[in-house]
Amino acid sequence: MALPTKLQLNIVTPDQSLSYEVDEVAMPGQEGDFGVLPGHTPLFAGLRTGTMWYRQGNEKHFLAVSVGFAEVLPDRVTVLAQVAERAEDLDEARAQAGMARAEEMMGAMPHEMDFERARLSLLKTLQQLQADARRGAGH
Repeated sequence: MALPTKLQLNIVTPDQSLSYEVDEVAMPGQEGDFGVLPGHTPLFAGLRTGTMWYRQGNEKHFLAVSVGFAEVLPDRVTVLAQVAERAEDLDEARAQAGMARAEEMMGAMPHEMDFERARLSLLKTLQQLQADARRGAGH
């Protein structure tokens, strides 16, 4: 049986579902970043908040993802995540404002749970800005 030459990438969040035919995918796994090519061994992995990308031909596309799971099969990758925002859809001004709010909350909240929520919000915003910067740099 011949190995597949492409991957079907499906990204599902509570707000949207995206589907692409891709040559390669890289994701921020709980145990570290990992890449997937067609024919990959089946795998189920937890995802952390970070930047993922996929390649179509010579063009890379970046997404900011937040907490989820990835199912990898030889011919497809399915990502289930709380958030998945394409870099081209990110609003840098909105992300900067969100980062400022999160930093302000972190300084003003003595309760541990509120601090952790603000820290996660800050981390998500930083990842969004990083995804947007990578898209602009053409990595």
